[in-house]
Amino acid sequence: MRSFHDIYEISAKRKGGTEALEAIISSHRMKPAAELAAIPEDRWLSELSKFVFRTGLNWSVIEAKWAGFEEAFHGFDVGKCAMMDDEMFDSLLTDTRIVRHGAKIASVRDNAAFFLELRAEGGIARVIAEWPSTDFIGLLAMLKTRGSRFGGTTAQYGLRFMGKDSFILSADVVARLIAEGVIDKAPTSKTALHKTQEAFNLWMQQSGRGLTEVSRVLATSV
Repeated sequence: MRSFHDIYEISAKRKGGTEALEAIISSHRMKPAAELAAIPEDRWLSELSKFVFRTGLNWSVIEAKWAGFEEAFHGFDVGKCAMMDDEMFDSLLTDTRIVRHGAKIASVRDNAAFFLELRAEGGIARVIAEWPSTDFIGLLAMLKTRGSRFGGTTAQYGLRFMGKDSFILSADVVARLIAEGVIDKAPTSKTALHKTQEAFNLWMQQSGRGLTEVSRVLATSV
């Protein structure tokens, strides 16, 4: 497995130099823990739901309709969404302001209920803010197990866009991990995910950078 420095040099060469690479990898600002913890839970439900609805669809379609989603789901108020009854659910199935996908609509209700449970643990914002980058796969596993439709890269993208230090196992990142002998295919098993986390932890230690910057260097190296 190459050192982070060696992979960084590959990326810099591909992207036209260090300055160009740094502009790419710093384009997503990661928020400090205190700032993440202060984000209202309705914004977490909104952003994570956005990536649930984006799955399998053109992202621009969901983005263009998102104001309608906000209206239809009462601003993603966690209490109101968690208490979604059959009447509200049925009305959403015919609501042209949103993408009418029954399982994804139900996931908003289920994730709102999950967020209510997390209030006893400090709330979704604090749980995510305080989760260590060195165990990012643990956070993903928790969201997938206790939440709804947060598997694959859905939660990874949602967390990244909210400002949580994160890696995204995109095709390019996976290709670099395979090239470095970390894994032999897209990591889905616990063993492969642990190997992925260990590699990221080593590269973070070598570089002094967070998961997001390491991830983006890997992505641009292929």
